[in-house]
Amino acid sequence: MNRFISAGLLAGVVLAACGCAQKRVPPIYGWDNYQEQVYTYLKDDGASPEQQISTLEKGLQRMQARGANAPPGYHAHLGMLYASVGQDDQMMRELEAEKRLFPESQPYMDFLLRKYQNPTAQVTK
Repeated sequence: MNRFISAGLLAGVVLAACGCAQKRVPPIYGWDNYQEQVYTYLKDDGASPEQQISTLEKGLQRMQARGANAPPGYHAHLGMLYASVGQDDQMMRELEAEKRLFPESQPYMDFLLRKYQNPTAQVTK
C-alpha cells in the first residue's frame, strides 16, 4: 500500500514539474534573414551586390539592437560582397571580424586575406 502511495506522490511531482512554465532559451545567433540572403547570392536572381550589402548591414544592425550575435559566416559573406564592389577596406574589416568572432574560421579567413593581398590570385564567387 505504501508503494502505491509513494508511486502516486512521485507521479504527482513529475506531472507538476511538467506543468511548470519552461524557461525559453534564447537562440545563440540572430539569423535575421541571412539564410535568404545566401540563397539570393547563390541563386544569382538579379539582386545587386550593393542591395545584398544593404540588406545584410540592416540585418546586422537589427541583431545588434536585440543584443543577438551574427551567425557564423555572416561577416565573411558580407566581406566577400564588399570585395565584389571594390570596397577592400570594408572586406578586410568583415573578414577580421569573422576571424575574431569565430576562431575556427581563422585558416580560411587568412587564406582569403592572403588572396586579397596577392593581386595575381583572384577570389571569386
